[in-house]
Order: sequence, then structure tokens, then C-alpha cells
Amino acid sequence: MAAPNLVNLEAVSKGFGTRTLLDSVSLGVGRGERIGVVGRNGDGKSTLLQVLARREEPDSGRITHNRELRLGYLGQSDDLDPDQTVLHAVLGDVETYTWAADPRARSVMEHLLGEVDHQAQVGSLSGGERRRASLARLLLTEVDLLILDEPTNHLDIEAVSWLAEHVVDRAGALIVVTHDRWFLDEVCTDTWEVQGGRVTSYDGGYAAYVLAKAERARTAQVTEAKRQNLLQKELAWLRRGAPARSTKPKFRIEAANALIEDVPPPRDKLALSQLATARLGKDVFDVEDVSLSFGDRKMLDHVTFRLGPADRIGLLGPNGAGKTTFLKVLTGQLAPDRGLVKRGKTVRIANLSQTLEEIDGTVTVLDHITAIRRTAALAGRGGELTSSQLLERFGFTGDKLTTRISDLSGGERRRLQVLRILLDEPNVLILDEPTNDLDVETLTVLEDFLDSWPGVVVTVTHDRYFLERVSDMVYAIMGDARVRHLPRGVDQYLDELAAGIPRRPASNALTPATEVSTDLSTAENGQVVERPTADAAAARAAKKELNRIERQLAKITEAETKLHDQLAASASDYERLSELDAELRMLADERGELETAWFEAAERAE
Repeated sequence: MAAPNLVNLEAVSKGFGTRTLLDSVSLGVGRGERIGVVGRNGDGKSTLLQVLARREEPDSGRITHNRELRLGYLGQSDDLDPDQTVLHAVLGDVETYTWAADPRARSVMEHLLGEVDHQAQVGSLSGGERRRASLARLLLTEVDLLILDEPTNHLDIEAVSWLAEHVVDRAGALIVVTHDRWFLDEVCTDTWEVQGGRVTSYDGGYAAYVLAKAERARTAQVTEAKRQNLLQKELAWLRRGAPARSTKPKFRIEAANALIEDVPPPRDKLALSQLATARLGKDVFDVEDVSLSFGDRKMLDHVTFRLGPADRIGLLGPNGAGKTTFLKVLTGQLAPDRGLVKRGKTVRIANLSQTLEEIDGTVTVLDHITAIRRTAALAGRGGELTSSQLLERFGFTGDKLTTRISDLSGGERRRLQVLRILLDEPNVLILDEPTNDLDVETLTVLEDFLDSWPGVVVTVTHDRYFLERVSDMVYAIMGDARVRHLPRGVDQYLDELAAGIPRRPASNALTPATEVSTDLSTAENGQVVERPTADAAAARAAKKELNRIERQLAKITEAETKLHDQLAASASDYERLSELDAELRMLADERGELETAWFEAAERAE
């Protein structure tokens, strides 16, 4: 007799207002199952988790938990006590020598909170640090079912890789919502798709889910035009794989080959190169012997680097290693101390982190996009796509075309942002954490669009799948002020980190906050490993400096507001106006100096 499920939903429905997110959903979670939940933003993934965890009551239907079920839940917000220390919030009253002797506890603390001051109060942490502290506390709790809503947010590639290994090795069942497709493929035994109020179950991880959807489309005898869809292309990518991928997707090879036998490679590199050369010329970025320092810290040291037309690179590195600094030097936002940065005359740079604040919310989606550009030329697509066709590819169809921008959801606004920037016809695209707030379907659309987009792409992301999918080469800045090419990509990066790139430990019970000397520890192989603590102390000092500068800037803003009020009240007193104007100029100069100091402190704290 099969063991009973840990959790069962029977004909459960749940809605908000006039929108039904779950419509008569029946499903169960068995022991040892690891389930990934996918679907568009706003379709009910988080609601499903809350109902499963009994954080939300259904409108109808029944939820059944196994007797004595131990359930751990990581939601979008935390319930940590802001007055507690990080160590106490995560570990409770456990003595240091107790958790330090536990390999699992040490691993969790190192990989999730290695750069956080364990003696700091929770209230002083950033949102990302609090998120990692909540995840660490949950992973150190014995549970039968672990429910995680976006656990990979605020984690770098190394931490995501560790988390995947950790949840696979631990006992118990898992339900996880994440947009990280590599994590889904690495961890999950089943996939649930939430769409239109229904939850459809697929065997296997993300790759198997894509295959199953493609097979269903095929058996439904869709037309040839429909058959050549994003699922086909995504499957072709998964089957062929990037050179950097060390493992192949786990699905039936023969079925996959049959579906993709006439699907071309994701990118026609020759066509893209020819079109990119026509738009960009032969030179894009040439960096010659560039060095840059902030105080005593060397960020770039004699770096020589070149980017040509149609190059697509991924940039990796630990937090604070200098990735942001390098991008700012590359794009001209920062001047190097020495060396030369040459940018092509036709280069037009766009950054995907730009916002939509300046857009008129009363304008409809179609009118806004048409006003920017009515058509876009794509390599290998037989000419141009109209604005309506582009909007359709990005999920704006039917009533959505005439919807006002102010009425769009957060995910839809983000999707419109992506399309808006691409339509502005840049030829160099900087993707700085582009996967934030984008669902899997939108990420797939973006990847498909970039396949035929002629131009240079520089990607900085912790989403391993997206990085390998979009980039052709991977470079790393490891904290040594160098920019190095990694022929094996992410795998080589993780291997080098594991081989001895030191993490910057935070101050905790084992490493006093005042310690700035080098701590020598003996590794398992008997070798002596240096664990420098000076960098961590410098980062903490930089964060304190940031707080001090921000308080001063707030005071200047308040003073400027008062002066502007006085200016308005003294409109006819020219002598007084002159005095007030002089005071404003002094404040502006002081603000400029503080903003420069803030930027330098932010680089040190990164």
C-alpha cells in the first residue's frame, strides 16, 4: 500500500476580486518528491504555495496535511526579530561550539551568511541579507516538507549551486517556485505549471517539462508555423547544450531528436556578425592597459580587453570583485587612472536596468510602442517585424494592446521595459541582473529575441541558465583586478572558487569583529589555507561610512528645501536672493563631494 501524501488539495479554488487563480485544483505531495512550480508572474504560483502551507484559506475545497507534518515555509517576506543578532535569529540559543561542530550547520552559515556580520542586529541588514538569513534558519530546521518561494533571489552562482546540492541531499519533500531554470533542472523530480487557474503536472525537471509540452503540441497536430515555436527552439538549446554545460538534460534522447531535427541552431552567428558589423563598424570596445584604484584598493590592474561586433559575453565574479567598476569603465561612466578605453564612433549603449518612471501611464501599450518604432529589423527573420508582431512575441495580445500602462502588473511593466529598450535600437546591450522579476516564459521570449538581435551583449547575472543561453564566452573578475577568459564557462568558475579562492568571512563568534590579521586554518587535505579578514572589516567600515554619508545627504536635501522656500518668499528682495543663491551653491558643492565619497564607499562595500 502506497504511503499517504504529506499534503493533499481536493477541488481547491482561490481568487482575489474577480480573478480566479486556482480553479478546482486537486493534487498531492508525496514523501521525497521535489517539485518545481513554473508559470507567468501573477498566475498564482505564490498563492498555490500559501494555500499548501495553510497561510491562505481556499474559497472552496479541502486541504489535508498528514498527521504531525513538519512544514517549513519561506515566503516573500520574513518574520525575523529586528532586535536580535543574526546569529541568534538563525540558530537560536545554540552554543557556538555546538553548531560549529556540525558540518551541515557550518556549510549553511558559510555559504549563505559568510559575508554577513553574525553579531549585527537583524534590523541593520539589507533586504537580501535578511532573505539569506531566513533561508539559513529554515535549512537548519528538521522538516518533512520544505516550501520555498524564490529562494535563489539574492544568491550568486556559487550559492545557487550549493543550495541545489544541499536540498537534493537533505531528506524530505520540496516545493519550490523559482525562475532559475538551471536550479529547476538540477533539483526537481516533477514540475507543476500554474496557468489559467489550473495546475498541470509534468514528470522531471525543466528540460523534461519543455519536452513534454512540445510533444503535446505535436500530438495535437498543430500547423507547421505553430510547430516552429519557442518550445521547439528551447528544446533544441537544451538538447544541444552550451559548451560550458557539464551535464545533459534528463529526457528521452530519441524523442528530443525527432522534435528538433529540422530546428536551426539558436543563433546564425554569420548573419548576426555581418549585420552587427554594418551597424557598429569594426571597433566596439578596446581597453588597453587600464588600471583603476579606489584609495588603497586596486580594482583593475593593467587590463587589456576587446569586444567586437556580435560578441556576446557573460561576466562572473564574487560580490565586490569589481564587475560593476569594470562595466562603468567600459561604458565611460568611470575614467581609469591609467590606460586607454576606446569606444567605436557608432556605439549606442542601453542598460536593461533602466526604469519606466518617466512614461505616461495613461498611454496604451500599443500606442507607446508604436511611437518608439513601428518596425524592427532582425537577422535571419526575413526582414522586419511590426510593432504589433513584436508585442505579440512579448505576450501583449488582445485587450492587453489597448491597456493603459498604469494598469499593467509589475511583471507586464518589466516585459514592456525590455521591449522598449530593445526597440530604441541600441547596438550594445548591458544586461545587469536581467532575470530579476521576469518569469520563465518572459525569459524565454527575451532569449529568443536576443538570438536574432544584432549587437554586442554583456550579461552580468547569477542565473546560470540565462548566462549560458545568451552568452558565447564567459569572463571572470575574481577579485585580483584582472579580467580573464574562462573557456569552460561557469563550471571553470565554480572549480576555481572551490580550489581556493578565499571567501571574505564576516565577523562572528569565531572571528572577532576587531580581527584584521590573516587567519591560517588547516584544510582537509592538510594544506594551509589563508582566510583574510581584513577585507570583511574594510567592507563593514565602508557600510558605516555609507550610512554616515547618507545621513549628511538627507540633511543637505532638507536644507535645500528650506532655502527654496525662502527663495520663493523673497522674490522681490534681490539682495536676499543673492545670499540664498550663494548658500545653495555651497550646498550643491558639498553634495557633489559627498556623492563622490558615497560612490567610492559603495565600491568598497560591494
